[in-house]
Formats: sequence, C-alpha cells, structure tokens
Amino acid sequence: MQKQSTKTLYDYWNTLRGSRSAPDRRDIDPTKIRGALANTFILELNESQEFDFRLAGSHLCSAYSRELKGRSFSRLWHPRDRDAMATLVRAVTEDHAVALITFSGMTAIHTRMSVETILLPVRHNGSTQTRLLGAMTAIDEPYWFGVQPIVEQRISGLRLIWPDDHSHAEIARDIAATVPMDVAFASAGGAPLPMAATVYGRQARRYAHLAVIDGGRQ
Repeated sequence: MQKQSTKTLYDYWNTLRGSRSAPDRRDIDPTKIRGALANTFILELNESQEFDFRLAGSHLCSAYSRELKGRSFSRLWHPRDRDAMATLVRAVTEDHAVALITFSGMTAIHTRMSVETILLPVRHNGSTQTRLLGAMTAIDEPYWFGVQPIVEQRISGLRLIWPDDHSHAEIARDIAATVPMDVAFASAGGAPLPMAATVYGRQARRYAHLAVIDGGRQ
C-alpha cells in the first residue's frame, strides 16, 4: 500500500472488524477516517449483478470530473479487464479477501496517471455480497488532476490479501510459473508472493495480460 489514504482505510477496517472476517456497514463512522474520506467510496450491487457507487468522496469524483453516486463502478474498467475485476470482486465478497489494485487512467488527450485502489468486504443485512468499501488515490497526482477526467483505465497490478491467513508463504516452493507483472497472492503478515499459474491445484484464470485465481482460503 503506497498511499496514506489506502493505509488509513485498511487499518480502520481491520480494527473495526475485530475477529470477524468483515465489519458491518452500520459500524462505519466516517469521522474516524477524515483523512481518507475524500478518496473513499461504497459500492452496492445492482439488479444486473454489477456494482454501482452508492457513495463517492469528492477527490474521487474530481478524478472523473463528475458525480459518481449512482454510476457504474464495474463499467469504469476497460472491457478487457472487466472479467478480471469481476473475479477480484468475488474474492472480496465471497472469500473476504482484500483486493489491492493499481491502474493506469488515461484522459481524452492521452495524458495518464497511476491510481491505487483498495476493495474491502463489509456486511449489509448479514451478507457480504451486496456492499463493498474502498478507496481510490492517485499515486502521483498530476498538475491537470480535476481538469482532465479519466476516460479509460487499465489494470497494471493487483494483489489479493487475506488479513487473517499467514499460511500463503508456504506456497512459494510450489510455484511453477509466474505472471510477468505485478500480480500477487499474499497474506497480510508477509511480503507479497508472485501468483502462480496453479496454486493448491487451482488453475489461474487468464485475462489478456492478467492471471487471477478464483476464490481464496480453503
């Protein structure tokens, strides 16, 4: 995690959940994350089984030069990356992993910026299937931020982290093939590990330049 807003939200989420795999949405107090609030968002599942912005911070809206509330999160991503994002979202909502994503955002005049994104599971009415907590923060904010909106974004790196599971370091010796990019399968307690084509007998799903493993802990 490179940005302070990402770390602030993750630390708050991790403290709030306690021994649970995810905190309850009603427990979240925005005043406790003032430093990250402008970059924070909440997603909700729509009738098409995609995620929309339920809430979005002002700094995040500035990156796209529009109000994001009610708009699609799923469709922000380049069509080639949407299957990969759907797989990541399932790892968060079903397996209670934390997804850490970096992406390259491009404007209409082809200027670019790198953005760090975190997705965290939260419970709503007892389920983690319909809400997500997250944050997006520019890694190096360009001078044109807020003037030239992001119109296209491509994933440049990702990690899946299980905060309560420190066993994944054991898979390092079992890795047979790695993906030539910043993709990792990690526990919160150790350094990220390269994600293999096969882990514990599960084949990684490949999407263009990405490889993502379905599911999480067993």
